[in-house]
This record gives sequence, C-alpha cells and structure tokens, in this order.
Amino acid sequence: MKKIILLLFFGLFSLSVLAQRPGRPDREQLEAARIAFITTRLDLSPDQAQKFWPIFNEFNNQRNSKLREIAGLSNDGSDLSDQEAKALIKKRFDIQKTMIEDEIVFVEKASSVLSYNQILKLNQINKDFTRQMFQRQRRGNN
Repeated sequence: MKKIILLLFFGLFSLSVLAQRPGRPDREQLEAARIAFITTRLDLSPDQAQKFWPIFNEFNNQRNSKLREIAGLSNDGSDLSDQEAKALIKKRFDIQKTMIEDEIVFVEKASSVLSYNQILKLNQINKDFTRQMFQRQRRGNN
C-alpha cells in the first residue's frame, strides 16, 4: 500500500511540477521530476531512495563536472601545433578514464542500496527521462 501511495505521489508531483509553467521548467523543477521519474521506474522504497539519491547525486555531479571539462577542451585544431593537439587528446582520454573509474565506484556504492538489475536499468531510465523531456519541450513549442 505504501508503494502505491508513493508511486502516485511521485507521478502526480512530477506532472504538477512540469505543468506549473508553460515553456521550459527551471532546474529545480526538472531535477524534482527526474527524481520522481527514476524513483518510480526503479520502484525504490522510501528507505532505498533516501540512501540512493546522495550516492547518485555525488556521481552525477562528478560526471557533469568532467563532461564540462571535456567540452572545455574542444578545439578544431586549426590554431594548435600537433603537440598541443596531442596533449588535448591525451587530456580528454585521461578524463574519460577517470569517468569510468568514477562509474565503477558508483556501482560499488549503489550496489549496497540497489540490486544490480536496478543499477543496470538506471542508464536507460535516465535516457528515457531525457527523451521524454525533449518530446514535451518540442510539443510545447509547436
């Protein structure tokens, strides 16, 4: 019974958050909707959710930071020497290796809260949420 109430709450909350403003939802609303979506799709108990989200948020913040760092390395190579371009490529690979190491640590930590099946589903659920948000945004702009 608690799970049904929790699922209904998260479902209604995410819909109300997205329906409050026309156009693009702000960062807080988007984050709340993402949390509700993932929590519901992974069927997290309240105890699991309480333990999982700090682990996920830490990993996600690290990941986003490293993605921004990689984006900052972008250059078309036209004004770089071959050595400078090589150094940028090496730096990008080093960051990507660190991202893989971070993901390994995340899976180890998350496995204390979630099953490996839930962890495996997490990436697809995140993609589904992003796709759903893009579709809603497109429909709102047409």
